[in-house]
Amino acid sequence: MRQVQAGEIAQVALLFERYNVALFRYLFGLSSNRALSEDLVQEVFFRVIKYAKTYDPNQAFAGWLYRMARNAYIDSQRKASREVAADPLAEVKSGEPVPEELVTRKQDAQFLQEALRRLPQDKREVLMLSRFHNLRYEEIGRILECEVGAVKGRVFRALKELRQTFYELRGERVYDAR
Repeated sequence: MRQVQAGEIAQVALLFERYNVALFRYLFGLSSNRALSEDLVQEVFFRVIKYAKTYDPNQAFAGWLYRMARNAYIDSQRKASREVAADPLAEVKSGEPVPEELVTRKQDAQFLQEALRRLPQDKREVLMLSRFHNLRYEEIGRILECEVGAVKGRVFRALKELRQTFYELRGERVYDAR
């Protein structure tokens, strides 16, 4: 990123190679729209070039990049009249029989994806950043513009709601051990 800041725009290609898949997953998790997520990844890297001078080398690059991705997503939602939800995980295709355990795992993965989709956006986002993108709470706090303690609380509540929804989708009852 320092090279990009110094005017070596070609280095953005290297950053793109390293981060485009993770950004796509993050944005797809927010939008559930493949085409929008692909467009937003492109938009993020245009913004990397445009706002390169604002990057602080003393901060984690990933945090800065995810914050930019989040802003691009929010901007797209402001422009959209309504959210388009595409669901590529709605159907499991299998041409041959599989052992029961594999079927159960695949169903559980679907239930987990559906439970994640049912979470409010703020809870889904904090889980994606912490669990799927392995960002530290400090980085998430900078992205979401809140304190580390607030991030921890949000993650805890999001996990609790995700667990509840997951088990409800499986047809099981969850008892809260308090």
